[in-house]
Amino acid sequence: MLHELTSNPLFGLILSIFVFLCARKLAAKLKIAIFNPLIVSIIIVIATLKITGISYDDYYVGGSILNMLIAPATVALAIPLYRSIHLLKHHARSIMSGIIAGTIVSTLTTGLFAVLLKYDEVLLASLLPKSVTTAIAIDVSKQLGGISTVTIIAVIITGIGGAIMAPAVLKFVKVEEPVAQGIALGTSAHAIGTVKALELGTAEGAMSGLAIGVTGVVTVFVAPFMLQLFMQWL
Repeated sequence: MLHELTSNPLFGLILSIFVFLCARKLAAKLKIAIFNPLIVSIIIVIATLKITGISYDDYYVGGSILNMLIAPATVALAIPLYRSIHLLKHHARSIMSGIIAGTIVSTLTTGLFAVLLKYDEVLLASLLPKSVTTAIAIDVSKQLGGISTVTIIAVIITGIGGAIMAPAVLKFVKVEEPVAQGIALGTSAHAIGTVKALELGTAEGAMSGLAIGVTGVVTVFVAPFMLQLFMQWL
């Protein structure tokens, strides 16, 4: 009876949505960065599956429905970008150079850490696209010969970490320009960072949404080069 219930696609879907909504209310009430709704949701879902003995495969029957919505949700970020198109036109050169520089620095530092910590080629390939949204990161990882599961974990950790630390870091380095804040969040922390950017303001969210797309495109070209560059030292 339990298996029939949990293997129903609605189970994983309803559980995920319900837990996330509860986590959002908790985050809004506590206003503590570490209680990011995504972190809390992941912990609660894992705990629920462990305690009840429900298999991940049963849960993912419904959870995969949400997974399919990642790409459409990313495309939907174009809406705030359209509303702030005047900012893009005015700061086009600075925006594009900032995103490209941020992407190169992200993959370069990942490669340097790989050499210092003696990663193997597969692990490096899995981590190089960590700063782009999941839909793009998985494809890049597969093309490089990485492990999709490791890539997904790296993307989640990068996004959550960026969303939590970004306000403090931006304040510390005295970056107050909305466009710069949005570009920084989108380039380093992809979709999760964009959620935080939208909390800061419409302009920040729009620029962050733009950064997600451009960072993804740049990473497609930069990641293979970085992999070849650092392979000789691994």
